[in-house]
Amino acid sequence: MQNLLKTRHITTVVSLIVLSFVGGVYVGNHNRPEIDKIMGLTNKETQVATKADFFPFWKVWNTINEKYPKSDEVTDQNRIYGAISGLIDSLDDPYSVFFDPEETKTFEEEIAGNFIGIGMEVGIKNKILTVIAPLKDTPAYRANIKSGDKILKIDKISTSDLSIEKAIKLIRGEKGTAVTLTVLREGNEDPMEIKIERDTINIPTLDTELRKDGIFAIKLYSFSANSANLFRNAIKQFVESRSDKLLLDLRGNPGGYLDSAISISSWFLPSGKTIVTEDYGDSKKPEVFRSKGYNIFNDNLKFVILIDNGSASASEIVAGAMQNHGRATLVGTQSFGKGSVQEVVDITPDTILKITVANWLTPNGTSISEKGLIPDYLVEITKKDSGEKKDPQLEKAVEILLK
Repeated sequence: MQNLLKTRHITTVVSLIVLSFVGGVYVGNHNRPEIDKIMGLTNKETQVATKADFFPFWKVWNTINEKYPKSDEVTDQNRIYGAISGLIDSLDDPYSVFFDPEETKTFEEEIAGNFIGIGMEVGIKNKILTVIAPLKDTPAYRANIKSGDKILKIDKISTSDLSIEKAIKLIRGEKGTAVTLTVLREGNEDPMEIKIERDTINIPTLDTELRKDGIFAIKLYSFSANSANLFRNAIKQFVESRSDKLLLDLRGNPGGYLDSAISISSWFLPSGKTIVTEDYGDSKKPEVFRSKGYNIFNDNLKFVILIDNGSASASEIVAGAMQNHGRATLVGTQSFGKGSVQEVVDITPDTILKITVANWLTPNGTSISEKGLIPDYLVEITKKDSGEKKDPQLEKAVEILLK
């Protein structure tokens, strides 16, 4: 679940690949291998022209064949995958990435909800590989990995030049093996090494609790494919409890499916109200996602949402919509700020491209990517609080709800 997925945008696009192999004319350079055959492209799909000078590309290709001692050990197919990855790297966008067949399989396993790893979401923040959030009851969670931890090394490999996907590939591995992360935590002068054993990761979704003080609490861990249905059941429990005080805890929730964020937000907003806007820049008109209008609660609902720097993506969409429309009070710390939209594109039957296509804007037009969300009540959790197992953010939320 590395980033916010738009399941409604799954198409077959091959022109991006073709652009890597044409040289100012239609594909057909006599020096090129049978790339269309390798990639399974049709004649129509290879008819793409560009003014770019691809002579250097073919010069390098041929020089590898002529001079590199082990050129026969690198297949044409793997060279093409490498060229495509280089093309994507030129975008300088950590969230756009090409997946070869092995990486595609891993990605699909993660979306399915279980995989081998240590159980944490990572992102690039200020050009540094950063933990968005560890998932509950996973090896990373038990090893005390924290939101905001900066990962400097994975085993002995520096992360300074790694993409998110390459970093994830290094962190993943066989069940029972270990990975050592060199982590710099805010407030610490020196980095520390944390050794974590890999295991099967089952992504948690949701917990509910009717507290003794009458507050109904929902802890949402991720926006998975089934979180909308689970949230509906939680809302049913809330209504049956006859409480008018709702606490939604999105701390450490790294996001997930857009559709789930829209569905969950729709429980609290009238039909047609803006939840989030997809800003495509100058390429096309913005797309506005609106409430489906479940909206079963009146204005007497007391509603607080907890966020922190581990709240990202879909979490920011829900929290931002509730804050902008005055439906909920936000308590905690500034959210992560992961507000770009990735579209998953089928390239071949066993390869995909995850590419940034837009940025998310809250209903009032604020870009989530730039600063994240600022809570209405800024409440930090200090080292002393953690040591004493205190939760001042939760305490503040309870204070607001019981007024």
